[in-house]
Amino acid sequence: MSHQSAQPGGRPDSEIGTAWSRPKGQRAAGPGEPDPWVSGGVLFAAILMLCNGVLAVLQGIAAVADDDVYARIGSYVYELDLTGWGWIHIILGALVAATGAGLLKAAPWARFAGILFASLSLVAQFLFLPYAPVWAVIMMAIDVFVIWALASHQERTV
Repeated sequence: MSHQSAQPGGRPDSEIGTAWSRPKGQRAAGPGEPDPWVSGGVLFAAILMLCNGVLAVLQGIAAVADDDVYARIGSYVYELDLTGWGWIHIILGALVAATGAGLLKAAPWARFAGILFASLSLVAQFLFLPYAPVWAVIMMAIDVFVIWALASHQERTV
């Protein structure tokens, strides 16, 4: 005989802690079924990648067009000319935006590419910290979310 203790509301322990995370009446995802939170996270990650890519291109254009946009820093271990950083951001931003568009169209290559380019963006933003610290930290947090959402999404099996 299986024993499940019930909480005061009459729910078994197995349902406690998950009921608040889904709309009333919706059952929990079973084995092999995608979690609705993760599926929504992938859509949100795709939109974030599209926006992140466009903003990175604009950030790169600002660095290439006029080197006075970003403050001059002293000696920095990963020092690179701002024009070089600008081109890195332009190229990486275009790739990230294209991957975000691919994710929105559910392209099969886009999930792996999204993880790869979000990881590269994370590293690039870390190296760009002295030039725009607040912006770099925000972009790093977005990149971490994108990596998590794309890595935890499981394809639906038939």
